[in-house]
Amino acid sequence: MAPFPPPPVNTIDWSNVGFKVREVNGHIESTYSKTTGKWTPLKFVADPFMRIHGMAPALNYGQQAYEGLKAFRGPDDTTISIFRADRNAKRLQHSAEVASMPPVPEDVFLAACRAAVALNAGFVPPHATGAAMYIRPQLYGSSAQLGLNPPEEYVFAVFVVPTGVYHGVHPVKALILDEFDRTAPRGTGNAKLGGNYAPVLRWSDAARAEGYGITLHLDSAKHEEVDEFSTSGFIGVARHGDEVTLVVPDSTSVIDSVTSSSVQEIARSFGWKVEKRPIKYSEIPDFSEVFAAGTAAGLVPIRSITRRIDPSSSQSLLKTREGHGRVSSAKQGEETITFIADGVEDAGEVCLRLLSTLKGIQLGKLPDEFGWRFEVREEDGRKVEDGLRGVMP
Repeated sequence: MAPFPPPPVNTIDWSNVGFKVREVNGHIESTYSKTTGKWTPLKFVADPFMRIHGMAPALNYGQQAYEGLKAFRGPDDTTISIFRADRNAKRLQHSAEVASMPPVPEDVFLAACRAAVALNAGFVPPHATGAAMYIRPQLYGSSAQLGLNPPEEYVFAVFVVPTGVYHGVHPVKALILDEFDRTAPRGTGNAKLGGNYAPVLRWSDAARAEGYGITLHLDSAKHEEVDEFSTSGFIGVARHGDEVTLVVPDSTSVIDSVTSSSVQEIARSFGWKVEKRPIKYSEIPDFSEVFAAGTAAGLVPIRSITRRIDPSSSQSLLKTREGHGRVSSAKQGEETITFIADGVEDAGEVCLRLLSTLKGIQLGKLPDEFGWRFEVREEDGRKVEDGLRGVMP
């Protein structure tokens, strides 16, 4: 019998994986019935196309949620582990509640993710590349339902795809979106629902065309406090001599970022402080570093944050923080907070140390003192393959 995991396939240029969809062996599915109140045994499906009724609430009312997590090969490519899958399981349960769907039990979620990775193990990138297998669990109302009521059936599926890093590791410029509010106060911003992301696409595409690699949202009520980046969480670094404090927004309109949470725990292990509190826009210039934290992005250093705002506005930094060294204005009606000068391609000291430790744990280069790695074994795939018996809740 061949050893597990198998070596990476030779059909992919692993030095240039990129962030795009590649076809793999297949995915995992389970179906929930309101009648039985149970999820069906997990099954492996080779066809990447989903069969769904055209009147399903997922297509008509946006009743869906999804997750994102990663699997990595360990040193010498002899092991594969999924990073913090239990946290993603809990977050999907929260999103399901927000979108009026039945929660996926944690043991079913973990078994499905492990099976999806095990049965596509050859597509997990080599350890030396630092790349990963992206895992995309999804949950949606799948049976026909005309009225605005919960449907009879729901599908839980787990897809996987080998990927590089979404934004890369070089500093990017950020643009604040004042013209568009992503989520409403007391709305759905704290759940990972597709409806929170699709409306942002045209705004982020327009920003990208102007040279901004990422967009930032302020609170929808007053546009005075930081919420999150369109693709990831916001982390600011406050330094006072040797004292380092990570500051993250305390907002009910943002998702509970697993990457941000991990970085916060790593920071505490360094003896650094962590503050979760409202962050005023006017406070941003006081940070020595800012970076975005997310599963797809990892940690992305922010070169600068630009806002298009009337200089006479009471929120304009040209008025409230006049003379601050980080604040400048290249043209009328626009102000920029700069953290990393143009031409400098390295992240800040704090970001680099946190990212190095995070990646070291994910890739098995450092001891997993937090218990974050969930190892994948060959039998995880056999539970699905052997007669499609699966895992029952």
